[in-house]
Amino acid sequence: MFTVHTLAELGELVTLGVAPYLRYSPGPEADSMHASTDHESGLVMPGVSVNPLAAPGWWTLPLEDWLARRVCQYLRELREGARPWLLSGRPVDFGPDNEPLIVDPRPVAWVSPDLVAEAHERYHSRLNAGTAIHDQRR
Repeated sequence: MFTVHTLAELGELVTLGVAPYLRYSPGPEADSMHASTDHESGLVMPGVSVNPLAAPGWWTLPLEDWLARRVCQYLRELREGARPWLLSGRPVDFGPDNEPLIVDPRPVAWVSPDLVAEAHERYHSRLNAGTAIHDQRR
């Protein structure tokens, strides 16, 4: 797999429909060796969980802002040995966090640490990252 180094490159792949999903895991080879399991219930899921990268219709900010948000959503998984990578596949259901579950995953590219750093900086400088949903102090 090749490696994507910038949010602009990622945006191009998403816009072209080449890489509609992001996944944090040890990688495609490791994923192919075992079924995807819900870690809380222990139930086997019918596909691998992914993070969709296409911006929704209501999103009027730049695509790179949306992508930065999506890349940063599961950064905690880096501490568990996961790596971010891009893929395509066929949605079959949804997981415990309402994320799509896909089958027939087709790896597209690794996400570089530089892209992760760019996403983190953009997410925290352009969006209200970490703002409480029900903050009563307004």
